[in-house]
Amino acid sequence: MGACLGVCSLLSCVSCLCGSAPCLLCGCCPSAKNSTISRLLFTIFLFLGTLVSIIMIIPGVEKELHKLPGFCEGSGSVLGVQTNVDCSSFLGHKAVYRMGFAMAAFFCLFAALMVCVRSSKDPRAALQNGFWFFKFLVLVGITVGAFYIPDGAFTSVWFYFGVVGSFLFILIQLVLLIDFAHSWSQRWLHKADEGSAKGWYAALCAVTFIFYAASIAAVVLLYVYYTKPEGCTEGKAFISINLILCLIVSVVSILPKIQEAQPHSGLLQASLITLYTIYVTWSALANVPSKHCNPTLLVRNSTGSATATEPLTAWWDAPSIVGLVIFILCTLFISLRSSDHPQVNKLMLTEESGAGAGPGAEEEGGVRRAYDNEQDGVSYNYTFFHLCLLLAALYIMMTLTNWYRPDESLQVLSSPWTAVWVKICSSWAGLLLYLWTLVAPLVLPDRDFS
Repeated sequence: MGACLGVCSLLSCVSCLCGSAPCLLCGCCPSAKNSTISRLLFTIFLFLGTLVSIIMIIPGVEKELHKLPGFCEGSGSVLGVQTNVDCSSFLGHKAVYRMGFAMAAFFCLFAALMVCVRSSKDPRAALQNGFWFFKFLVLVGITVGAFYIPDGAFTSVWFYFGVVGSFLFILIQLVLLIDFAHSWSQRWLHKADEGSAKGWYAALCAVTFIFYAASIAAVVLLYVYYTKPEGCTEGKAFISINLILCLIVSVVSILPKIQEAQPHSGLLQASLITLYTIYVTWSALANVPSKHCNPTLLVRNSTGSATATEPLTAWWDAPSIVGLVIFILCTLFISLRSSDHPQVNKLMLTEESGAGAGPGAEEEGGVRRAYDNEQDGVSYNYTFFHLCLLLAALYIMMTLTNWYRPDESLQVLSSPWTAVWVKICSSWAGLLLYLWTLVAPLVLPDRDFS
């Protein structure tokens, strides 16, 4: 009897997995907007690819990858290196690049297919919101094909695609972070106005203090571990410049004219941006290709050995782990909610919170089902959403490989200065973007920046 019920339950989910209908009456879907479910499922695809990539760079698994037919032995070259070089130390790096390419190709395909979809009445919307089983098969097929891409110049070229994509995704992270900080501050100040003002203001001060204290402690540690009295000029300059820029935006955020134009602007937002900037600086310094200035530098050579100042348990470090956590939070943020600010929604091509809510969920026997809330218009731009996931796939590919690549001799997998400059420039771009959100109402008084 239990087996029969299990089979019936499984069959009830077939329309979700294989049908073109957007799970309107499917018992296996939760009560939610159809647009939210679709975004969440695509994000789960991205997370599955990320999980596979993480598994492939686990040392024990990485050593087994050479058993894949033609993946290492027998190929014309390995990362551009001739076949007389042992590629065992590059297998995890190579596998993550193939997985990143597969995910990027998958989301690029859907970005192209969903161009100019205006509502769920467009036949292509059914492809966006249904056929999940077949879409999973497509992703698996692209992944299998990616592992048969000849080496040649693929890794070297794909590295630069990853660099550009990662830079753009870091900017998206900064936009989301700034929006989150503004929303956080506004909600707490609004609750303070409604009652118990002392408690909410004390919470704001406490959180702000914690963020600034963590930032100061991190700056001290960066000076201690990533600079030396002799040399390491670049590291000293990067830390000092970002520290000064963080002080500037913090002071600007509490200037009287800024407060008059934006009453909800304050040190909470500035402290969060400061903490994130220090993290990006740390991540950049962890890629400096000098053991003298970078105690966490790892170099892998063609014999499969790894050298570092500390014993390593995996082919990624603490900044990469933090980057992975931020990646997960940002992609979930993109998938599950819209901004409270119209300007951010315009920038991210999404509707305001609650827009396109539709008449409500269909009910069967008192149980609410997922419903189509996009008959009159899509609640987010399908193409832009897939492009964001494409950039996220490139970002996580670079994060899991530490932004490393083969050097000019094609004998050593090491960190290039390209990674350092991309991260530092992204931190400067983020600070300038936040500074613009502060001064824009004064520079352009005729525009609505509410």
